[in-house]
Amino acid sequence: MASPREPSVRPPVLRVTRFDQVIAGVLAVFAALVFAFGSVTTVWLTNRTTTKVAMVPVELVELPGGDEDGSPDETLRVDSPDPERADAAPEEENAEQTEIEQSLETVIEMSEAATELVQQQFEVGVRNVGVAGSAKGTGRRGLGVGPGIGGIPREQRWYVRFGDRLTVDEYAKQLEFFGIELGVLLPDGRLGYVSKLTQPAPAVRYTTSGAAEQRLYMSWQGGERRKADLELIGRAGLKVPFETTVLHFYPTETETMLARLEHDYLNRPVAQIKRTYFAVERDGAGYKFTVTGQTAHTPKVAR
Repeated sequence: MASPREPSVRPPVLRVTRFDQVIAGVLAVFAALVFAFGSVTTVWLTNRTTTKVAMVPVELVELPGGDEDGSPDETLRVDSPDPERADAAPEEENAEQTEIEQSLETVIEMSEAATELVQQQFEVGVRNVGVAGSAKGTGRRGLGVGPGIGGIPREQRWYVRFGDRLTVDEYAKQLEFFGIELGVLLPDGRLGYVSKLTQPAPAVRYTTSGAAEQRLYMSWQGGERRKADLELIGRAGLKVPFETTVLHFYPTETETMLARLEHDYLNRPVAQIKRTYFAVERDGAGYKFTVTGQTAHTPKVAR
């Protein structure tokens, strides 16, 4: 009897289907897109310009003042190795420039009455009156209104030095770099402001009142730079006598910079600073202020 015939089994066949082709194409396109995105991102990151965050300048504000219950007869303490005197004044210190103590409005009002009187008043504002010596003071708070933190105000403790060997043109570049404007009291009572000092003919503007003037201003106490100021004023077409008082008006930005340099010099509290001396130096294509010295004093504590 013959055995039944066994069915034949076909071996499996491996081949690429249409589905496999579509999937491979999609994956290839996706990989190409990822590579292109990575390349573009890399190029963007390597060529991007970084923006520096500008630091906000911190303005050091001083609040000198008195006390409503203070004494109008309060006298200052004057530290000096000299004997004690009733009209003691601090010892004179050599410096080229100091800020004027009188208000600009007062000076202009006086100039309307007599020019010579104004010049004398300015002279009183930039020198000590009395005899060098020491004084104990009353130890009481001065009469006035305001919070007050003690210490010597900027107009009495800052001294700025410009080099005497500079040419007038180089000196004008320094003044203009820091935004310093020259001011001169005219015989007719007006105040002339001279700016754009590096030009052959500097610009001039006039005012009859200093009520709105809030800038720090200084006047020469010595040195040769005052002659350069008069030459620059002459270039602006103003003819003034040699004895005319010349003022330097400092913008707020420059004043804030000087206050920061003073603070960072020795990190000394403002109430303990007696004098700060500044000098102008070249800094690349521009200029900069540097602190060349500083003296301290110890305020007397009221009892």
